[in-house]
Amino acid sequence: MTGPPLRGTASCGAALRGAVRSGYREAVTSVVDWDVAAAVAGRLAPPGPAVDRATSARLVDELRRAAGVAAEHVAAISGLRPSDGRPPAEVSTVLVVDRARWARASTEMFAALSTGLPVSDQVPQAARLAAGIELGGVLALLAGKILGQLDPYTAAGSGAGGRLLLVAPNVLHVERALGVVPSDFRLWVALHEQTHALQFAAAPWLADHLRDRIDTLTRDLVPDGATLRRLAASPRDLRDVGLVALLSDSQREVFEEVSAIMALLEGHADVTMDEVGPQVVPTVATIRSRFERRRDAAARARGGARVLRVLLGLDLKLAQYREGARFVRGVRDEVGTEAFNAVWASPKTLPTPAEIVDPSAWVARVL
Repeated sequence: MTGPPLRGTASCGAALRGAVRSGYREAVTSVVDWDVAAAVAGRLAPPGPAVDRATSARLVDELRRAAGVAAEHVAAISGLRPSDGRPPAEVSTVLVVDRARWARASTEMFAALSTGLPVSDQVPQAARLAAGIELGGVLALLAGKILGQLDPYTAAGSGAGGRLLLVAPNVLHVERALGVVPSDFRLWVALHEQTHALQFAAAPWLADHLRDRIDTLTRDLVPDGATLRRLAASPRDLRDVGLVALLSDSQREVFEEVSAIMALLEGHADVTMDEVGPQVVPTVATIRSRFERRRDAAARARGGARVLRVLLGLDLKLAQYREGARFVRGVRDEVGTEAFNAVWASPKTLPTPAEIVDPSAWVARVL
C-alpha cells in the first residue's frame, strides 16, 4: 500500500544497473531509456501514509467500487455515451495503485506516446540514460501529488478503452488533510477520472488527435546527436534557457493548441464531478471549497516549493483546470449541455486557445 521504502543511493544505483543490463529493446531507438526511467521513478517515489493491512484493503475496495458507479453518474450528468455502445461502466480498466506503480505506469504511457518519433542513430546511450534518470526523477516527484489519471495510450489501456489509475495513498493523504468524509471524497475523485474515460470513449478520435498534436510539437524538439552530446556534457545549457523559451512561433502555436485541449478535458471533468450534486456526493460543496483552498495555498508557495511547482508545471495545470471549467460553464449557460457536447464531434469542434477564454466565440463558430 505504501510502496517500497527508499533505501538510499546504493539501492537506487543497483536498480539502475539492473535496468541498464535488461533494458527495453526499444531503448536503442528512443531519446529516453524508458527502462531506466521506470526504475528510477519506482524506486524514488516516496511511500504514502502508513496504514495497517485492513485499512489498506478497505481503501482499495472502496476506490474500486467508487470507480464502478462513477461512470454511470457521469453519463447521466454529462450526456456522454461510449460511441461503440458499451455501458459507461465498461469504458475503463480500473487499477488502484501505490505511488511507485503510478510512476512506472506513467513511463509506460510516455513510452507509448513517443512511438514513431524520429531519433538519430547517433544519439549516445549516455544521453538516453541521463534523460531516463531525469524523467524518472520528475515522475517520482509527481507521484505524491496525483490522485488519479486516465491512460488511453498503452496497450493495456487502449484495448479496453482506457487504463484508469487511482493512486490510493494520495487519495488517503488528501482526504485526511482536508478533513472530509472519506467515502464522499473517494467517489468525487473517481467521478473526475471516469469523466476523462467517457470523453475518450465518446470521441474515439480524440486520443489519436491529441497524440498527433503532441508528436507534431515534440518531433521538432528532438535534438540531433551532436546537440544531445553537448547537453549531456553541460545539462545546464537547457535548464538555464527553459524549454518553452526554445519554441519557435509554429511550435508555440501547437503548444497552445494542446494546452487548450487539456483545459477542455480537465475543466469538463472538474465541472462534471461537482454537478452530480449532494444526492450523489452529500458533502460535495464542502469538498470543493476545501480542495480549492488547498490548491490556492499550494499556488502561493515560495522558496523551494515555488521552484518545484514551476519545474513540474503545476501552475500551468491549475490554470488549465480553471480556464477549462469557465469555458464549459460559459457554453452550457448559453446553449445547454446537449449543444455543448458538439465539442466532442471532431477535431474541428474543439475550442481554440482564443475560444477557451471566450466561450461565446466558440458558440458563434461551431453552433
